[in-house]
This record gives sequence, structure tokens and C-alpha cells, in this order.
Amino acid sequence: METHSIGAKELDYDLRSYGGSRLVFRGPHPPVDGRHVAFVGGTETFGKFLPRPYPALVQERYGLPCVNLGIANASIGAHLGDNAVVTACREARIMVIEVTGAHNLSNRFYTVHPRRNDRFVRATEFLRELYCEVDFADFVFTKHMLMVLHATCPHRFAIVRGELQRIWCVRMREFLAQMPVAPLLLWFAGHSPDRGGGWEEPLFVTAEMIEEVAPLAFAVLKVTPDAATCAARRDEMVHSETERSAAA
Repeated sequence: METHSIGAKELDYDLRSYGGSRLVFRGPHPPVDGRHVAFVGGTETFGKFLPRPYPALVQERYGLPCVNLGIANASIGAHLGDNAVVTACREARIMVIEVTGAHNLSNRFYTVHPRRNDRFVRATEFLRELYCEVDFADFVFTKHMLMVLHATCPHRFAIVRGELQRIWCVRMREFLAQMPVAPLLLWFAGHSPDRGGGWEEPLFVTAEMIEEVAPLAFAVLKVTPDAATCAARRDEMVHSETERSAAA
């Protein structure tokens, strides 16, 4: 295991990598020895701004060795593209996978950064032809680009959203099919899957998409905290003044 420093921060994420992976993860960091529980996901699993992400709480409460493989703003594409991470998941006694959005996956319209999935890399010719009036050199983040595309033409944007939903199902099935033990699929959002598909996290993911991949999972666990719980959670966050807007 390799340790990484992120400089002076109010919250020490204790970032480390596993087995030569180019991805880094926060604690807990128990041995990846086949007795561990692997938690795969995005910002919720990583626990950005939170002193103790939920994998740490599970470890404390149940005494299970929990490996947090969450990555802030990641899609399943980041984990799927890393052999060390896939191996850590395959060797886990239990695996929990957080449902992440469909917008941060490379697809036939645009490419995202392989590790920082919220970063837009380039538009394909298909997208340039679909939105010929848009200058894609202006974009850094995928969500910002998608919001501009939607504002430019909601009708054409429906084509893009359909592609994102399609590739999400493909990548999720690809990842889940590699696991020798069926994982637990975790929906962690302020709304139920029946109200999904819009701009709230996980972006564009619907109940129908969950149903499509559910046969490859052991079960689907739906956690939908109410407004009071979300407010209490925000009060626990640790961040600098410059990070306040990101934590809101």
C-alpha cells in the first residue's frame, strides 16, 4: 500500500493506493486479504468533507474490516478501468457498490478523464455534429457542459441523455458480472429511484435502470435520508472557507 499526501487541509483524508493502482482512496485501510468488505462508489462513499465516511461507521459498528474504494465525483468507469481495484473487489467477502450518476462515463458523445471522471476531455464528432453551434473548448467539467447543452436545445439533449443512460447500464453490468459474489447495490440519495432520472445525484439514473442491473446484485438497498438528516450531516462537515460552496 502506498501513502499519498494532499497537503495541509482541515480534514486529513489519509489517501493511499492499493496494489499499484493509480487511484487513491481514504480510510479505513485494513488488509485486502479476502476477509474484507469492499465499498465502491463516488462522493458519498468517499465521504468528502466528512470526518468519518459510512464505510468507517460500518467498520466501527460491526467490527468488519472495511476497505473504502470511493472516489469523489467518480463513475463506475474509474473502478472498472483499474485492475488493482477490480481484484480488491473480486477478493472481498462482501462488496457494496454505490449507484453513481450516468454523466461521468465516457460514451459515444464525449470522453472523460479516466481517473477524474468529472473532467471533460473531448467531444466526439457525433456530439459536434449534434451541437454544431457549441464551442466545446470552453468546458472543463462534464456537468457544466451537459447543462449548457440542455439549455441550448432540450430536444437534442434527450438524445445525449439516452446515450448516457445506455452506457451506464452497459458499464454497470460489465462490472457486476466480474464479481464472484453478487454485490449489494446501494442507492444513497435524497430521493427514491422512482423520482430519479433528472439533475439530482445520481444524475439521470432511473428506477428502470436499477431494475435492469439488479439481477446481477444480491439486493438493492435504498437509503433516502430526509431533509433533517441531510442538514445534520452538513453540520458535521469539515471544510475551509474556500470549500464552503462545494460542501453546501
